[in-house]
Amino acid sequence: MSHIDLLINALTTILVTIDPPGLAPIFLSLTTGMSRHERFLVARRGTLIAFFILSAFALFGNGILGLLGISIGAFRIAGGLLLFWIAFEMIFEKRNERKEKTGEAAITRDHIHNIAVFPLALPLIAGPGAISATILLSGSFSATIDRAQLILVIAFCLALLFAALVIAERIDRFLGVTGRAILTRLLGVILAALAVQFVVDGVKSAMAL
Repeated sequence: MSHIDLLINALTTILVTIDPPGLAPIFLSLTTGMSRHERFLVARRGTLIAFFILSAFALFGNGILGLLGISIGAFRIAGGLLLFWIAFEMIFEKRNERKEKTGEAAITRDHIHNIAVFPLALPLIAGPGAISATILLSGSFSATIDRAQLILVIAFCLALLFAALVIAERIDRFLGVTGRAILTRLLGVILAALAVQFVVDGVKSAMAL
Protein backbone atom coordinates (compact mmCIF):
# COMPACT_ATOMS: atom_id res chain seq x y z
CA MET A 1 0.00 0.00 0.00
CA SER A 2 1.45 3.38 -1.03
CA HIS A 3 1.81 6.27 1.40
CA ILE A 4 -1.02 8.20 -0.29
CA ASP A 5 -3.26 5.14 0.05
CA LEU A 6 -2.36 4.93 3.75
CA LEU A 7 -3.34 8.58 4.27
CA ILE A 8 -6.64 8.08 2.43
CA ASN A 9 -7.29 4.93 4.47
CA ALA A 10 -6.55 6.85 7.69
CA LEU A 11 -8.80 9.74 6.67
CA THR A 12 -11.68 7.42 5.77
CA THR A 13 -11.35 5.26 8.88
CA ILE A 14 -11.23 8.15 11.35
CA LEU A 15 -14.04 10.05 9.64
CA VAL A 16 -16.30 7.01 9.64
CA THR A 17 -15.59 6.10 13.28
CA ILE A 18 -16.27 9.62 14.61
CA ASP A 19 -19.32 9.87 12.29
CA PRO A 20 -19.95 13.68 12.10
CA PRO A 21 -23.44 13.46 10.50
CA GLY A 22 -24.57 10.92 13.10
CA LEU A 23 -23.14 12.91 15.99
CA ALA A 24 -24.75 16.24 14.97
CA PRO A 25 -28.32 15.42 16.12
CA ILE A 26 -27.01 13.86 19.35
CA PHE A 27 -25.02 17.05 19.98
CA LEU A 28 -28.25 19.02 19.56
CA SER A 29 -29.98 16.89 22.19
CA LEU A 30 -27.04 17.32 24.58
CA THR A 31 -27.10 21.11 24.24
CA THR A 32 -30.86 21.68 24.41
CA GLY A 33 -31.60 25.13 25.83
CA MET A 34 -28.15 26.52 25.04
CA SER A 35 -27.57 29.58 22.88
CA ARG A 36 -25.66 29.31 19.59
CA HIS A 37 -22.55 30.79 21.25
CA GLU A 38 -22.72 28.29 24.13
CA ARG A 39 -23.03 25.43 21.66
CA PHE A 40 -20.00 26.80 19.81
CA LEU A 41 -17.97 26.79 23.04
CA VAL A 42 -19.04 23.24 23.92
CA ALA A 43 -18.24 21.99 20.40
CA ARG A 44 -14.83 23.69 20.42
CA ARG A 45 -13.84 22.36 23.82
CA GLY A 46 -15.08 18.85 23.08
CA THR A 47 -13.26 18.54 19.76
CA LEU A 48 -10.02 19.94 21.22
CA ILE A 49 -10.07 17.44 24.09
CA ALA A 50 -10.82 14.61 21.67
CA PHE A 51 -7.94 15.77 19.43
CA PHE A 52 -5.43 15.59 22.30
CA ILE A 53 -6.72 12.16 23.34
CA LEU A 54 -6.47 10.68 19.82
CA SER A 55 -3.10 12.36 19.20
CA ALA A 56 -1.73 10.81 22.40
CA PHE A 57 -2.81 7.36 21.23
CA ALA A 58 -1.36 8.05 17.77
CA LEU A 59 2.02 8.88 19.33
CA PHE A 60 2.20 6.43 22.24
CA GLY A 61 -0.33 3.71 21.42
CA ASN A 62 2.25 1.31 20.02
CA GLY A 63 4.54 1.93 23.01
CA ILE A 64 1.72 1.04 25.37
CA LEU A 65 1.06 -2.15 23.40
CA GLY A 66 4.77 -3.00 23.61
CA LEU A 67 4.78 -2.59 27.38
CA LEU A 68 1.80 -4.91 27.61
CA GLY A 69 3.47 -7.45 25.31
CA ILE A 70 0.76 -7.17 22.64
CA SER A 71 1.89 -7.41 19.02
CA ILE A 72 0.54 -4.96 16.46
CA GLY A 73 -0.77 -7.96 14.49
CA ALA A 74 -2.85 -9.14 17.45
CA PHE A 75 -4.13 -5.63 18.05
CA ARG A 76 -5.06 -5.23 14.39
CA ILE A 77 -7.17 -8.39 14.60
CA ALA A 78 -8.83 -7.31 17.86
CA GLY A 79 -9.30 -3.72 16.68
CA GLY A 80 -10.67 -4.89 13.34
CA LEU A 81 -13.24 -7.06 15.09
CA LEU A 82 -14.22 -4.12 17.33
CA LEU A 83 -14.60 -1.83 14.31
CA PHE A 84 -16.67 -4.51 12.58
CA TRP A 85 -18.97 -4.62 15.60
CA ILE A 86 -19.36 -0.83 15.44
CA ALA A 87 -20.09 -1.11 11.70
CA PHE A 88 -22.73 -3.76 12.47
CA GLU A 89 -24.34 -1.39 14.98
CA MET A 90 -24.30 1.45 12.44
CA ILE A 91 -25.94 -0.67 9.74
CA PHE A 92 -28.68 -1.90 12.08
CA GLU A 93 -29.15 1.46 13.88
CA LYS A 94 -27.88 0.26 17.26
CA ARG A 95 -25.00 2.72 17.66
CA ASN A 96 -27.05 5.93 17.59
CA GLU A 97 -29.51 4.46 20.08
CA ARG A 98 -26.63 3.71 22.47
CA LYS A 99 -25.11 7.16 21.98
CA GLU A 100 -28.45 8.85 22.63
CA LYS A 101 -28.85 6.92 25.89
CA THR A 102 -25.33 7.95 26.92
CA GLY A 103 -26.14 11.58 26.20
CA GLU A 104 -29.42 11.51 28.12
CA ALA A 105 -27.75 9.99 31.18
CA ALA A 106 -24.97 12.57 31.15
CA ILE A 107 -27.33 15.56 31.25
CA THR A 108 -28.86 14.38 34.52
CA ARG A 109 -25.54 13.58 36.20
CA ASP A 110 -23.14 16.31 35.17
CA HIS A 111 -23.21 20.05 35.17
CA ILE A 112 -23.78 21.65 31.76
CA HIS A 113 -20.19 22.99 31.64
CA ASN A 114 -18.80 19.45 31.76
CA ILE A 115 -20.80 18.20 28.77
CA ALA A 116 -17.87 19.02 26.46
CA VAL A 117 -15.71 16.53 28.39
CA PHE A 118 -18.31 13.85 29.08
CA PRO A 119 -20.03 12.60 27.04
CA LEU A 120 -18.99 14.70 24.00
CA ALA A 121 -15.19 14.25 23.96
CA LEU A 122 -15.42 10.90 25.75
CA PRO A 123 -16.97 8.59 24.64
CA LEU A 124 -18.95 10.12 21.76
CA ILE A 125 -15.98 11.48 19.74
CA ALA A 126 -12.88 9.74 21.11
CA GLY A 127 -14.66 6.50 21.86
CA PRO A 128 -13.35 2.92 21.78
CA GLY A 129 -13.76 2.72 18.00
CA ALA A 130 -11.85 5.94 17.26
CA ILE A 131 -9.11 5.09 19.77
CA SER A 132 -8.72 1.55 18.39
CA ALA A 133 -8.64 2.87 14.83
CA THR A 134 -5.99 5.45 15.76
CA ILE A 135 -3.71 2.86 17.37
CA LEU A 136 -4.20 0.52 14.41
CA LEU A 137 -3.34 3.29 11.96
CA SER A 138 -0.30 4.41 13.95
CA GLY A 139 1.24 0.98 13.31
CA SER A 140 1.44 1.88 9.61
CA PHE A 141 2.97 5.32 10.34
CA SER A 142 6.19 4.37 12.10
CA ALA A 143 8.49 7.31 11.20
CA THR A 144 8.25 10.63 13.07
CA ILE A 145 7.17 12.56 9.98
CA ASP A 146 4.57 9.87 9.22
CA ARG A 147 3.13 10.20 12.74
CA ALA A 148 2.98 13.96 12.23
CA GLN A 149 0.97 13.38 9.06
CA LEU A 150 -1.39 11.04 10.95
CA ILE A 151 -1.94 13.74 13.57
CA LEU A 152 -2.69 16.21 10.78
CA VAL A 153 -5.27 13.75 9.41
CA ILE A 154 -6.83 13.51 12.89
CA ALA A 155 -6.86 17.32 13.14
CA PHE A 156 -8.54 17.60 9.72
CA CYS A 157 -11.21 15.03 10.64
CA LEU A 158 -11.96 16.76 13.94
CA ALA A 159 -12.08 20.14 12.18
CA LEU A 160 -14.77 18.67 9.90
CA LEU A 161 -16.55 17.32 12.97
CA PHE A 162 -16.38 20.72 14.67
CA ALA A 163 -17.88 22.35 11.58
CA ALA A 164 -20.65 19.71 11.58
CA LEU A 165 -21.43 20.44 15.24
CA VAL A 166 -21.52 24.19 14.64
CA ILE A 167 -24.08 23.74 11.85
CA ALA A 168 -25.78 20.76 13.53
CA GLU A 169 -29.24 22.29 13.27
CA ARG A 170 -28.92 22.76 9.50
CA ILE A 171 -27.52 19.24 8.99
CA ASP A 172 -30.37 17.74 11.02
CA ARG A 173 -32.98 19.63 9.00
CA PHE A 174 -31.30 18.81 5.67
CA LEU A 175 -30.82 15.08 6.21
CA GLY A 176 -34.00 14.33 8.08
CA VAL A 177 -34.67 10.90 9.55
CA THR A 178 -34.42 9.09 6.20
CA GLY A 179 -31.22 10.85 5.14
CA ARG A 180 -29.50 10.07 8.47
CA ALA A 181 -30.53 6.42 8.24
CA ILE A 182 -29.19 6.06 4.68
CA LEU A 183 -25.91 7.86 5.44
CA THR A 184 -25.29 5.90 8.64
CA ARG A 185 -25.81 2.57 6.89
CA LEU A 186 -23.57 3.56 3.98
CA LEU A 187 -20.78 4.59 6.37
CA GLY A 188 -21.32 1.35 8.28
CA VAL A 189 -20.73 -0.75 5.16
CA ILE A 190 -17.52 1.19 4.40
CA LEU A 191 -16.31 0.74 7.99
CA ALA A 192 -17.09 -3.00 7.83
CA ALA A 193 -14.88 -3.35 4.74
CA LEU A 194 -12.06 -1.41 6.43
CA ALA A 195 -12.45 -3.57 9.56
CA VAL A 196 -12.08 -6.77 7.52
CA GLN A 197 -8.93 -5.34 5.92
CA PHE A 198 -7.49 -4.64 9.39
CA VAL A 199 -8.15 -8.27 10.38
CA VAL A 200 -6.55 -9.57 7.16
CA ASP A 201 -3.46 -7.38 7.73
CA GLY A 202 -3.33 -8.51 11.37
CA VAL A 203 -3.42 -12.20 10.43
CA LYS A 204 -0.66 -11.68 7.85
CA SER A 205 1.45 -9.79 10.41
CA ALA A 206 0.87 -12.34 13.21
CA MET A 207 1.71 -15.26 10.91
CA ALA A 208 4.58 -13.35 9.29
CA LEU A 209 3.19 -13.90 5.78
